[in-house]
Amino acid sequence: MEFVEWYPRGYGVGFKITSKIVEIQSDYQRIELYETEGFGKLFVIDGTVQLVEKGERSYHEPLVHPVMLAHPKPKRVLVIGGGDGGTLREVLKHESVENAIMVEIDEKVVEVSREYLKIDEGLLERLIRGEEPKAKLIIGDGVEYMKSHKKHFDVIIVDSTDPVGPAKLLFSEEFYKNAYEALSEKGLYITQSGSVYLFTDEVLEAYKNMKKAFDKIYYFTFPVIGYASPWSFLVGVKGDIDFMEVDLDRAKTLDLEYYDPEKHETLFQMPKYVRDLLEGKDDS
Repeated sequence: MEFVEWYPRGYGVGFKITSKIVEIQSDYQRIELYETEGFGKLFVIDGTVQLVEKGERSYHEPLVHPVMLAHPKPKRVLVIGGGDGGTLREVLKHESVENAIMVEIDEKVVEVSREYLKIDEGLLERLIRGEEPKAKLIIGDGVEYMKSHKKHFDVIIVDSTDPVGPAKLLFSEEFYKNAYEALSEKGLYITQSGSVYLFTDEVLEAYKNMKKAFDKIYYFTFPVIGYASPWSFLVGVKGDIDFMEVDLDRAKTLDLEYYDPEKHETLFQMPKYVRDLLEGKDDS
């Protein structure tokens, strides 16, 4: 048995499946969980790979730690989406965090992740019981929550599905401007933005929209297990934070497997034709 996620132009990423663990239809999306031959559990939403258990940190680490280490002291953090718990798990590794809020619209994602996936190391259960002193889970609309908290967050992390279909709103100019307003005087925003080779147009569109909202933006890539790599990430800066520099002393306190803070500069390698397209869009 196999599972294959098909990308544009007939490109696929596949796994050998030994069993299906669960499949449910929530009010928002179809959620599936499989056991794979060599990568543990495979988490799928609406036919697209969200993560594989043995390799999920190749996504969560670059999504979280570069912005957390570039910010001088991230105390208040908002995670939009991320119902599997992996992103918030990484956020809470930073001692400076005083208050982290995760807003997930689909309660079923949290339920399946807590009961079957379990990459969160018990975090979701503690959140539901109110036993995590630095963090809170809200089931609701992250966009509306963000809009109601002006100048509040040091870091905003959007852990969403790909920049196509229902998630496209999260890559719009209006959304980015709302995110900018929700950041404190000095703040960082990050989102995954899809496959560099196969979602190039979507990456360009998101980049163009971010340019209209933030003081400065950065793009970088990372090879994510289970995705059509290289996978792109976009960072928006409010204030005078230099995202090219990270705090290596703080980094030494973290247990990291994939993202290497000492080689932070290697994140910024982008295929030349994509870089040319991005930089050609600067003034558009």
